[in-house]
Amino acid sequence: MLDVPDRSSVLDVVRAHPLCAETPLTLLQQAITPAPSVYVRSNFETPVAHADWSIVVSGDVAQVTRVSLDALAAMPQHEVLMTMECAGNWRLGMDPVPAGEPWQYGAVSTTRWRGVSLATVLAQATPASTAVELLACGADAGPRDDAAGVVRFERALPLDVAMHPDTLVATHMNGDPLTADHGAPVRLVVPNWYGMASVKWLAGVQLLSAPYTGYFQQKRYVYEVDGDARPVTRALVKSMIVSPMPQQITTRQCTVRGWAWSGSGPITLVEVAVNERWSRATVSAPASPYAWTPFSLEAELPTGDVMLRSRATDATGAVQPEAIVWNRLGYGNNAVRAIPVLVQP
Repeated sequence: MLDVPDRSSVLDVVRAHPLCAETPLTLLQQAITPAPSVYVRSNFETPVAHADWSIVVSGDVAQVTRVSLDALAAMPQHEVLMTMECAGNWRLGMDPVPAGEPWQYGAVSTTRWRGVSLATVLAQATPASTAVELLACGADAGPRDDAAGVVRFERALPLDVAMHPDTLVATHMNGDPLTADHGAPVRLVVPNWYGMASVKWLAGVQLLSAPYTGYFQQKRYVYEVDGDARPVTRALVKSMIVSPMPQQITTRQCTVRGWAWSGSGPITLVEVAVNERWSRATVSAPASPYAWTPFSLEAELPTGDVMLRSRATDATGAVQPEAIVWNRLGYGNNAVRAIPVLVQP
């Protein structure tokens, strides 16, 4: 097992081995999350990167192709600023709490990624017209939690998502080379989708002529209710208040600030409630189509204990639900969340 250095000053560690850690709430107030504090989700221990790392493009292609890191560096580079959220974020808000990492609210970050469009990489192998999905294969592997053997982390994307110019094979985050925690030397980055799609330590991609039915597509990262399961895909519409923070002491004249995001379209409306009274917040333009949208409300708060809440709507008409939508594995909790504050006279 690899030693994990002390990250307590820059991350809220949920589990040390394999590392799972949240962005501290104070740092979520920043529009771009500082690189050392970008949340980390690992299913298995971090694989060891080697100098001759390459990505194997195989499956429904004209020829199997191996793309080296040097070849990637020579291809046209592209940047994407995006908000990425773990599908299990705020699992602790569910009742009963499902099995899985006990995430609170900080498994979300907004980060600038740089690399090569996945479509450019795939072009090296000439995908066949019969391909319908792309399977991204990580180099990390470990035992399945059902004791049925060893499994490698793999996740599939519809071909149109894989071929989008902003779906990246990324080598840099916030201007610097990827760290081991974030998938060095190379990872997939998929805007609008929950983080499980952005496969770390990318070792291979396969073009498939039929939908993938592997473990992390059918048994994990699925919404499962009463035995019916469907894969987790795009991030659900969501918002969070970042100022004031929970339990903070504040004054009656207060600016409530936060972020809203959705994987299905732009944010069109954010409302903020002071106790039970809802008001329309001011929504500012996001820094990119994939980054969270800033909102604010100038509020006059009553004194004493006050609950603040925010509710976002996206361009598809989807609205954050008032009640948590429970599922067995605890994914996609996007319900309206109450922020308790103490207001001084």
